[in-house]
Amino acid sequence: MTQQEIQSIKQRFGIIGTNQQLNHAIEVAVQVAATDLSVLVTGESGVGKEFFPQIIHTSSRRKHGPYFAINCGAIPEGTIDSELFGHEKGAFTDAKAERKGYFEIANGGTLFLDEVGELPLQTQVRLLRVLETGEFIRMGSSQVQKTNVRVVAATNLDMRRAIQEGKFREDLYFRLNTVEIKVPALRDRKDDIPLLFRKFALDFSEKYKMPPLRLSDEATALIKSYYWQGNIRQLKNVAEQISVIETNHDISAETLRRYLPENETQKGIQLLRRDEDNGNYMNERELLYKILFDMRRDISELKQEVRQKQEQTAQSEDVIIPTGQPLINVQQEHKKTDYQLAEDVQELPSSIEEMEKEAIRRALEHNRGNRKATAESIGMSERTLYRKIKEYGL
Repeated sequence: MTQQEIQSIKQRFGIIGTNQQLNHAIEVAVQVAATDLSVLVTGESGVGKEFFPQIIHTSSRRKHGPYFAINCGAIPEGTIDSELFGHEKGAFTDAKAERKGYFEIANGGTLFLDEVGELPLQTQVRLLRVLETGEFIRMGSSQVQKTNVRVVAATNLDMRRAIQEGKFREDLYFRLNTVEIKVPALRDRKDDIPLLFRKFALDFSEKYKMPPLRLSDEATALIKSYYWQGNIRQLKNVAEQISVIETNHDISAETLRRYLPENETQKGIQLLRRDEDNGNYMNERELLYKILFDMRRDISELKQEVRQKQEQTAQSEDVIIPTGQPLINVQQEHKKTDYQLAEDVQELPSSIEEMEKEAIRRALEHNRGNRKATAESIGMSERTLYRKIKEYGL
């Protein structure tokens, strides 16, 4: 594809940026659109994966057919099969009439399954069948039906890890992943960040009838260097907050910094994403264990120093302060300081589950209990977050 053709697609779908990884993803989407191959769009939460199924659909011969986008992570496990495949009257308690599922009403078109990694295993079996044979059965029915649907799926999960943990079927993964489109994270598109911020600032300027935001050079450098855990979605939220709250729309780095949460866990993960000792990338669990054990080692060394200092001062005698101050018990004073220091050292969580619980609790507090915003900020689906909240009693 020529750069002009890629730019035309960006303008059509409102995609901002000149990043080469982004351009490559768009090019792959257009090339695969002419086929009926299944496509898996991968990337972190908030990077804009939802644009690529639309590009594929509108560039394909199915463009005049129906297009449906389903968020698999937002549909309760008990109703997801009914939503996708339909049900007969009386199939379950609330099934008062028959209902067509998306695979039936999207016949001849495209079905976008967002957060496909959140599908229950039973639903994964049904999905694999319809992908391989084009056949499905409504819930409560024994009649096999045919459909001709192009499936494009998306996920922010590490699917290899999900397969290893038994949460996702390997055969379904390979069936969905005939072609993979990788969408880059915002932090990997540093030169695009000011462009996106300017676009959001103009949008909110029109929406709220106020002057657009203008970033100083230092503020521009700051947004380019920031980690952006929530990617484009987080950047847009920050632009909106500043547009509404700040009366001075000439934004300095100091002002901008007040809207950029400093999450030490995220910083640690960013810094340790690559294991410098052996050059290997670690999965999330290995990474958390490394952080946990490194911090515990530091605390253990600190406590050992405290004990050594206590032993040394225990052998010392009471002395007169040479400045003419009254006689004091240096030994007792040292002991008091040392014990206070020891008590100030907080024990770390004893397991990954406790670390996860604490991370979710803090994210909920930061987002003032807004579960949708919390799920987005920590890269977790809403359904998984609800389950974790219930599991941890938060």
